[in-house]
Amino acid sequence: MLVVLTTTDSAEAAEELAAGAVERRLAACGQVSAPITSVYRWRGEVRREREWQLLLKTTPARWEALRAHLEEAHPYDEPEIIALPVAAGAAGYLGWVAEETSDPAGEPTATGG
Repeated sequence: MLVVLTTTDSAEAAEELAAGAVERRLAACGQVSAPITSVYRWRGEVRREREWQLLLKTTPARWEALRAHLEEAHPYDEPEIIALPVAAGAAGYLGWVAEETSDPAGEPTATGG
């Protein structure tokens, strides 16, 4: 399993990204966190911005399709899109992630599943 992380400039944008990923079966679920403060350098300037963090749960087979979806739908020019491997997890939960990222008939998706 992978946990995919991105940030956006509003709760609404994060929720839309999550909904699009889940509806397309690219992620089993998305969680939007409360506002965070990001401090970063962009185009030579140090900035402080309020952002909302989105965590998506997916499988390695769905990573490329999820990444492509996030790049296309994201409001930022250069969004943070990071995939972190899950070293271990509850078997039932991991099975649920795999099931929710496969097609409705339970067959692997075109990109694996």
